Amino acid sequence: MTQALNGRRVLVVEDESLVAMLLETILEDMGCTPVGPASNIDDGEAMARDTVDLDAALLDVNVAGRQVFPVAAALKERGVPFVFSTGYGEGGLPDEWRGVTTIQKPFTEAAVRDALMKAIGVAEV
Repeated sequence: MTQALNGRRVLVVEDESLVAMLLETILEDMGCTPVGPASNIDDGEAMARDTVDLDAALLDVNVAGRQVFPVAAALKERGVPFVFSTGYGEGGLPDEWRGVTTIQKPFTEAAVRDALMKAIGVAEV
C-alpha cells in the first residue's frame, strides 16, 4: 500500500470495462477509494461536478468516441487534480491540456501510482 495515497477518493472515467476494473483494483491496492467508474462523458462530468470529497481523477482521453476534456474542465474548475490516460501519450493532447500528468496505455500499477502522486503533489512516505 502507498501511504501517501491511502484514503484518497479517485474518480475513474473509463469506457473499457476491463481497464476500469483494473484501475479499481490498482487504486484499492494503493489504499484509495475508487469513485465510479463513469463510462461516458455525461456521467463523468456530472460526477466531476457533484461528487464531494474527490481527491483526484483518472481520465481516459477517448471515452466512447468522445474526448474527456469537459470532465477535465469541471475538475480543474473545482481544483481537483487529474491524470489523463491515453494510447497516444501527452503528444496526443491538445495544446491547452499539455503539461497535465499523463500516463500512456498500456500502463503499469507503478505508472498509475507515480502519476497520481505527482498530480496530487505528495511524496512517498
